[in-house]
Amino acid sequence: MNKKVIVVGFMLFAIFFGAGNLIFPPKLGFMSGEYFWPTIIGFIVTGVGIPLITIIAGSFDEGGYKTALRNVHPIFSVVFLTAIYLTIGPLFAIPRTGATSYEMAVVPFIGGPSQLSLFIFTLVYFGITLWLAINPSKMVDRVGSILTPVLLVSIVLLVIRSIFIFSGNAHTATDTETFTSGSGSFFTGFTEGYLTMDAIAAIAFSVIVLKAIKDKGFTKETGLLKPTIAAALIAAVALGFIYLTLGWIGNHYPLSADQLAYIESYGLDIRTYLLTHVAHDAFGNFGKILIGVIVTLACLTTSIGLIVAVSEYFNEIYPKISYKVYVIIFTLFSLLLANQGLNAVISKSVPVLMVLYPIGMTLVLLVILSRFIPTPRLSYQIAMVLVTIVAVLSVLSSKDIGLLNLPLMEQLPLKAQSMEWILFAVAGYILGLIFGAKHPKIKFQ
Repeated sequence: MNKKVIVVGFMLFAIFFGAGNLIFPPKLGFMSGEYFWPTIIGFIVTGVGIPLITIIAGSFDEGGYKTALRNVHPIFSVVFLTAIYLTIGPLFAIPRTGATSYEMAVVPFIGGPSQLSLFIFTLVYFGITLWLAINPSKMVDRVGSILTPVLLVSIVLLVIRSIFIFSGNAHTATDTETFTSGSGSFFTGFTEGYLTMDAIAAIAFSVIVLKAIKDKGFTKETGLLKPTIAAALIAAVALGFIYLTLGWIGNHYPLSADQLAYIESYGLDIRTYLLTHVAHDAFGNFGKILIGVIVTLACLTTSIGLIVAVSEYFNEIYPKISYKVYVIIFTLFSLLLANQGLNAVISKSVPVLMVLYPIGMTLVLLVILSRFIPTPRLSYQIAMVLVTIVAVLSVLSSKDIGLLNLPLMEQLPLKAQSMEWILFAVAGYILGLIFGAKHPKIKFQ
């Protein structure tokens, strides 16, 4: 295999290998019990497969998904991308980095969380983020390029050691309220994969990723698709291995009743608790300290990178406000939300992701179809409008939100699997083909 392809593969891996993502598989493994395998496969599909397919489809056109979104409507393009940048930025992903770092690097060493210690830590954390994001330099990239391999090596060593320790353990008890069957568990894992936010981030950053691939020597003339697919497979194998093994460890980690009571009494996030205590059981206090420090530094570089990316995007679409003002606003907003705690940040992101992911996955499907089938613009428009409406109504009428009383939404096919949107995407695409048959066609090369 071409050495450049391998380099690009690990570059893609580094882009999607966020320290915050490490906390999701252990909890999923712990809760799924006997349904571990369908659950983790579902998680890997959305946490690994869809983001990398999104990157591959984004290489069909040099404009990435901005071109595809403009086929729907320029205003829709701005609104959707703005929603994505806010989601992977100050609303959820950036606050999550600070809250995760606090629970992994501070809470295990002070006996329990407190609002004061959370505020002090996040004040320092986001102060550093602000300082470095206002004057972005190559230093952050260099630190990130060092931390990613160190974190990867640490996780691999943790996995190997943990497999030896826990291989004799039976799987954990199944959370029977959530995991009731193999197929149902697959779709539970599938929607849990939304929490990584990697697929929607891939839509926003597809052009940046494409540029990085070109910087490695690949061009439109020599072909961008094949090396992108090969690199994506490398990244997929590496990410899949980490998620699978961390999930397996969570599935065999024996949390006692006292530990579960402690987690509940302090309102801790079981995700960070599991990862921290697995590190402690594997390597003692050194392991707990090491994983806390490395994850915190890795989260910090992610936080800085996201603040820079989001601020640059908003400065591009509304330049009357300076880049530095955007950085200050988004950093302060992230600080405020991080102080709600990790559980709150993650739970509040779920409804938004349940809207954005169906829209994003429909967009990717349309781009892939447009490579093989000349597709009228009307197919994009009808499919995206229908999916957006259904996704929004499904969330607003859900039990967790309950703003609308729409019993009909519960009767939609595939609603139980949170896939009701897919029939509307197909119907919209077909209607567009019929009524837009005489219109100009879109075809990605």
